[in-house]
Amino acid sequence: MISHKLSVAPMLDWTDRHCRYFYRVMSKHTVLYTEMVTTGAIIFGKGDYLSFNKEEHPVVLQLGGSDVKAMTECAKMAEQYGYDEININVGCPSDRVQNGRFGACLMAEPSLVADCVNEMQAAANIPVTVKSRIGIDDHDSYEFLHNFVDVVSQADCKHFIIHARKAWLSGLSPKQNRDVPPLDYGRVYQIKKDFPQLQISINGGIKSYDEANEHLTHIDGVMIGREIYQNPYMLVEADNAIYQTNTEILSREQIVAEMARYIDIHIANGGRAWHVVRHMLGLCNGLAGARQFRRYLSEQCSGNTVTSQVLFDAFAQVTLPAGE
Repeated sequence: MISHKLSVAPMLDWTDRHCRYFYRVMSKHTVLYTEMVTTGAIIFGKGDYLSFNKEEHPVVLQLGGSDVKAMTECAKMAEQYGYDEININVGCPSDRVQNGRFGACLMAEPSLVADCVNEMQAAANIPVTVKSRIGIDDHDSYEFLHNFVDVVSQADCKHFIIHARKAWLSGLSPKQNRDVPPLDYGRVYQIKKDFPQLQISINGGIKSYDEANEHLTHIDGVMIGREIYQNPYMLVEADNAIYQTNTEILSREQIVAEMARYIDIHIANGGRAWHVVRHMLGLCNGLAGARQFRRYLSEQCSGNTVTSQVLFDAFAQVTLPAGE
């Protein structure tokens, strides 16, 4: 099993293959997740939803679904594509997801989740993990969470990533569900105490490596989402701060040069620069010229003829700190 001391959360419309390549340039050890991909999209969709860059490892496919047969078919495909793990989404509260009978509503059906895990792991020789909330609606007691973990772990699920908020399945938008329900880290810590044999990761509201390392005194892994997307340069310190390596800290200039090379390859394969640079808008946050950097990329990347030079031109708007 790969080390999940630090991972970047699966984020819909954000953590695509270009975003993940960008993150991997900055951190060699942080575990990366795909956006949630539904079983229907994989099995019936016309696009290739599973391809990724070999540099992305360790990389986890997050699946949305609850039909055991479809989940099992997708697990086989994920193994064939070379994913390190598969994660089942039992945390997303959106109406669209509920209508498909997956996401957070599945916390009320632990036996179904267990059936999925059991059949998927029997069909594919890669671990299947679960990402959940601490509860849903009025089912928010510790006993509810404990029972969910107990039932699903009996299907040999060894790793749970728990967002330390409950989800409201109606009345709150997905965005509100990421902020409004209060955080309860202690409840996740207690799950680790009650299930010491399991790998437990925590998610929700974590903004720094100091906070992450404090959590790691109680549980096995930390997952960070929006903070990394909005301030991606923090990833250059991840390997040293979390994995205790002695890794050279890349400068923003080095990152820009590597991503320009990647953009050239993407364009040569029929892509557009914007597909890549849209994930880089926060690279210079906190520096003089960061706003101009974001604006330049946003305004200059609309056409099909844009080259990687646009990234260098945008970066020229930024005043770098001394020593970088």
